[in-house]
Amino acid sequence: MALRNAVMAALLDGPASGYDLAKNFDASVANFWAATPQQLYRELDRMEADGLVEATVVEQERRPNKRVFSLTDEGRRVLREFTAEPPRPAAVRDELLVQLQAADAGDPEAVRASVAERIEWARGKLARYERLRERLLDGRTEEEHLARAERIGPYLTLMGGLALERENVRWGERVLDALDRRAAVRRA
Repeated sequence: MALRNAVMAALLDGPASGYDLAKNFDASVANFWAATPQQLYRELDRMEADGLVEATVVEQERRPNKRVFSLTDEGRRVLREFTAEPPRPAAVRDELLVQLQAADAGDPEAVRASVAERIEWARGKLARYERLRERLLDGRTEEEHLARAERIGPYLTLMGGLALERENVRWGERVLDALDRRAAVRRA
């Protein structure tokens, strides 16, 4: 999947500046697609040149003018085509998993610390995702939201992010337990 597809999906929520997209990316699609602000700005320029988005300059009194991007009909057509294509399988490239694979020959305490850090990182993301979930639900039950919300895609992807981070915590705790048991056996 190209970054442009994620940008077009984010623009379904309405026109946004590059700054707003970067901020919203962190809050909405970061659970499945990461991009730096610089990558977003470069991609927006390419998308504008390709006719997928159009920019409107908004004048501001005390700040520099900003460009606000919205999807064009061509952008909506390309996004529709993208959703009709079967996705490629996800590929995992995770340095922590390589470190765990080599833990027997490496520094087990450093690997343990990395796993503990991963757990805390996942717990932090879970807390952010739970706050986002509460904002999206806005006092409704999940069933009410899914039945009546104008768009359910953001909630469905959030459900995936929540599940992933919950599993990261569960897995990390099991790994720490296994590493601790292994260390105890070796000390005995």
